[in-house]
Amino acid sequence: MKKTGAQIFIECLVKEGVDTVFGFPGGAVLPVYDVLYDAPLRHILVRHEQGAVHMADGYARATGRPGVVIVTSGPGATNTVTGIATAYMDSIPVVVFTGQVPTALIGNDAFQEADIVGITRPCTKHNYLVKDIKDLPRIIKEAFYIATTGRPGPVLVDLPKDVLSASSEYKYPEKAHIESYQPTYKGHPGQIKKAVDAILASKRPVIYAGGGIILSDAANELKTFAVRLGVPVTTTLMGLGGFPGTHPLFMGMLGMHGTYSANMAIMSADCLIAVGARFDDRVTGKIDEFAPYAKIIHVDIDPTSISKNVSVDVPIVGDVKDVLKEMLSELDGRKSAPSYKKGIEEWRKQVKTWGRTHALSYKQDAKGKIKPQYVVEKLFEATKGDAIITTEVGQNQMWAAQFFKYDTPRTFLSSGGLGTMGFGFPAAIGAQIACPSKTVIGIAGDGSLQMNIQELATAVQYKLPVKIAILNNMVLGMVRQWQEFFYEKRYSHTCVSVAPDFVKLAEAYGAIGMRATKVEEVSPVIKAALAVKDRPVIMDFKVDPFEDVYPMVPAGQPLNKMLLV
Repeated sequence: MKKTGAQIFIECLVKEGVDTVFGFPGGAVLPVYDVLYDAPLRHILVRHEQGAVHMADGYARATGRPGVVIVTSGPGATNTVTGIATAYMDSIPVVVFTGQVPTALIGNDAFQEADIVGITRPCTKHNYLVKDIKDLPRIIKEAFYIATTGRPGPVLVDLPKDVLSASSEYKYPEKAHIESYQPTYKGHPGQIKKAVDAILASKRPVIYAGGGIILSDAANELKTFAVRLGVPVTTTLMGLGGFPGTHPLFMGMLGMHGTYSANMAIMSADCLIAVGARFDDRVTGKIDEFAPYAKIIHVDIDPTSISKNVSVDVPIVGDVKDVLKEMLSELDGRKSAPSYKKGIEEWRKQVKTWGRTHALSYKQDAKGKIKPQYVVEKLFEATKGDAIITTEVGQNQMWAAQFFKYDTPRTFLSSGGLGTMGFGFPAAIGAQIACPSKTVIGIAGDGSLQMNIQELATAVQYKLPVKIAILNNMVLGMVRQWQEFFYEKRYSHTCVSVAPDFVKLAEAYGAIGMRATKVEEVSPVIKAALAVKDRPVIMDFKVDPFEDVYPMVPAGQPLNKMLLV
């Protein structure tokens, strides 16, 4: 029996185990939406296509399963680009299906035509234009395979309307096989041995873990490895939750706004074990002075990331989960391994001393102004850490990273690589849909939140109890901070003189709005918000507009040149 391209498309999604799609209809994808009417899939109607991709991204980060998006051609497709680039920079598995004008009209400047394949080529892991209905099942199978294997990432599939309307017999392939795409999962045995040799010969080792720990579900292996050897651990922003935030070996995040102990440990280490991290500029600071005394071991599934920014001594290409297992197995046969933990006790004491003498802190305001760090601490206390936290980008993001403790993976969702304002709220919606029994809190700045505030309607429509905590300082906080530090306090266009009443705005959408203007109001507002189970809540915390994020490593400086409180 023949089926239309749209029917085949939906059946392929079901075969892939897709349960939820995020989308917005339009002319080019009407054949798909007609089939969706009776399909066993949950469709979330967004209010803007950028929000759809961020929701799918949040869904993927919270579950490890690919997020799926359906949008129409032209502006519907181009509106996804920021979300796709966000997922690409953070290696998140998202599959975006865009409608396209009929194949005979491609290149004719037809109504709502855009070359979305060309536009997204630099920010997708791979993309496709389907020209023949007979290729559709294979391409969909390959799209999900590419998005979720190796170093994950977004894949786009462009669907011309005539392909969706055509009819054909079909069979969904059981496996995808792409000759030119064969990710390496197992580490090279010789390199594993060299890495273990280097670690056991070191006196001041540090584990530097990135988002790859989360993506490969390697948190248990990382903890076992670190505890067995007694090695202090720091993570990137994307790696938060990959190692327990309350564990005594954890030093906190490293980099531009990292902890004093983590940055000093990096600068003093004689062995750096980098797992699932890419040595980005916000981590390394002045790159030629990064980890100057360390022999560097780098484990990553993406061979192009190794020695891309920092030259390494022992490269290991492979999945970090598999490689950590292999390193643990190698340690089993080493006679010196059991005594190594005791041998670096003085190093651990030094790291703890750094942590005590310059712990993350802030000064309470004598006049009673709410400090944003205090709000984050109270959110942690109220949830006991049992929550999924999403963030926008800027000061709110850094305070969420510093003052909330993440003990489990997939509980901190943030735009790391692209730094996308407007990400956090729709990502929270995606995470709440994926994890309906979990408390999901979006920590936001008043500037970032307004970039996708329209998705309040989506959260209300689907009765999602997402909580948004606005650290409302009436400024574009991180940009203002840079102007304060490096531009002689010339606050050029960073003070937001006109802003909405967020409580009234929430109510206008059918959500709940709450506000705290005094320190003593913070905890009651959080308690009341957490009690709401049937709709979103906006908590508007009026915080000190001149509070800055510390520590801070000025751009171009080494990690030990931190500005402290």
